[in-house]
Amino acid sequence: MKSPHTQPRTLPKPTEVELEILTSLWSRGEATVREILEDVSQQRALGYTSVLKTIQIMTEKGLVQRTEAGKAHIYRATATQEDTQSQLLLDLSQRLFAGSAAQLAMHALAMQPANADELNEIRQMIERRKASSKEKA
Repeated sequence: MKSPHTQPRTLPKPTEVELEILTSLWSRGEATVREILEDVSQQRALGYTSVLKTIQIMTEKGLVQRTEAGKAHIYRATATQEDTQSQLLLDLSQRLFAGSAAQLAMHALAMQPANADELNEIRQMIERRKASSKEKA
């Protein structure tokens, strides 16, 4: 398991369509263009060649990697969903909230209130952070 203090490697920021493709790959683990198309077409109308071209661009960017299985090309995300989310949120925090994760979290909670389970999880995270900072002091 990776440390919560580990910085994810920096990858190019995915576009909206690229994020939809990555979401498909994260849920499937790996997939062909046709399988990805099945998932993405539930969100938007895209043709096979559009998805293929986007995946080729993503491969060049380093967002996905391709392996060959006979005649089929199999694609896999190069970063985990957690690492990608962390990278995007860190960038957002730096650009909009002067790097303050607390401001980002408070703004997010003001926009979309958390349910009881999520609030409990947030409290536990705060307690872990407090304990961690006491150990360092």
